[in-house]
Amino acid sequence: MPTHDAARRAQSRRIALSSFVGSAIEFYDFLLYGAAASLVFNELFFTDLNALAGTIAAFGTLAVGYVARPLGGIVFGHFGDRVGRKSMLVLTMTLMALASFAIGLLPTYDTIGIWAPVLLVVCRLVQGVAVGGEWGGAALMAMEHASTERRGLMASFANMGGPAGAVLATAVFAGFSALPEDRFLAWGWRVPFLLSLVLMALGLFIRLKVTESPVFAEARRRAAEQPAARQEAPLLTVLRRYRRNIVLSCLGGCAALVLQSLLATFMLTYATGAGFERSTVLLAQTVSSALHILTIPAFAILSDRVGRRPVMITGALVTAAAAYPLFALVNSGSVTLLFAAYIIGNPILQASMYGPMAAFVSEMFGTRARYTGASLGYQLASTLGAGTAPLIASSLLAAAGGGTRSGWVSAYLAGVCLVSAAAIALTKESHRADITDGTPAKPLPVQEPARG
Repeated sequence: MPTHDAARRAQSRRIALSSFVGSAIEFYDFLLYGAAASLVFNELFFTDLNALAGTIAAFGTLAVGYVARPLGGIVFGHFGDRVGRKSMLVLTMTLMALASFAIGLLPTYDTIGIWAPVLLVVCRLVQGVAVGGEWGGAALMAMEHASTERRGLMASFANMGGPAGAVLATAVFAGFSALPEDRFLAWGWRVPFLLSLVLMALGLFIRLKVTESPVFAEARRRAAEQPAARQEAPLLTVLRRYRRNIVLSCLGGCAALVLQSLLATFMLTYATGAGFERSTVLLAQTVSSALHILTIPAFAILSDRVGRRPVMITGALVTAAAAYPLFALVNSGSVTLLFAAYIIGNPILQASMYGPMAAFVSEMFGTRARYTGASLGYQLASTLGAGTAPLIASSLLAAAGGGTRSGWVSAYLAGVCLVSAAAIALTKESHRADITDGTPAKPLPVQEPARG
């Protein structure tokens, strides 16, 4: 008969798998849109615009999904802090899959005119709300089942789902983009979106088997013993007690998410404009994302040992220094250097900031408002950083005259990294904080050595 500790470890592994697989499926759907926005949406939904204007418009609809993410964090965070983490994760997955499936069925501009981009924006809004509620629940479920010394690692399984979803989305999209151009534009691009329902069935099968967070269950038990009047809405708690933490978590997370978005979306258009074949760029992105899955937990483990702040600040400063060289590697025209840019950018630079981020953000908030607070901080960073990055980068490139004049884009990335490093430096170290008593960043007592 298994011991209590063995059963807890088994459940913890099951939770980690659920967070990873669930997030991978959600981000497959969300990031699939980015690949389509880079490569086909400008031709199918914005056909009355020139090529550059169509690309900017397509990236604009991409940004809509990011703008909706804080709303999803607030809505699902409220019920996740009141009802439970698990049930919200089931709802977010279902909502995302249905929105993605609908995109695969949308008629194009040539068929229904202006209604085509309007419906595309509506579906993207739903995607944004769904993924806005997904991340916080997935990170908290894993982190709140973990021991103190493994919280960074376990929370990072939610972030590992991002590159895993990117690998899946890029590989599937690349496979269908190999079709003849007319077939790909006619129906090939739709199939990856239609596959969302199949992935949803797999994700729900795994998620329905996990148990609720024990930290949340204990907090709910204690709350039930208090007068109802004292149980204010989680959002009010966040705005009243954690305003500073929201700002710092948002600014601190921007650099990782800007770099992620530039590599996942903007670089597809930029590198093809630099002369690379679309399939080559997609392959480079897929390889780097596969390696990214391995390096995210590595940096999370490092943050469990030395702290979240030193790992993330170092990553932000090194990325700022590397902003110009990254684009120079792409501008070289060498396939080898293109792969080097992606591998340096994703599995090393981005992972150094992104690996510890789930625990870094989540540890800033108390249990009864943690889903709302962590979701809001992270999703605001996503909106401010990842959501606007391709649009800002494309606009800066256009203002510079197009082509491969990336100087202003490099300066933009470096500036964001410096802001993030400063914000992280203003936070308190939390990798040994007690997260079970409803208050953030409270250090655990140090046990004195036994005297002989």
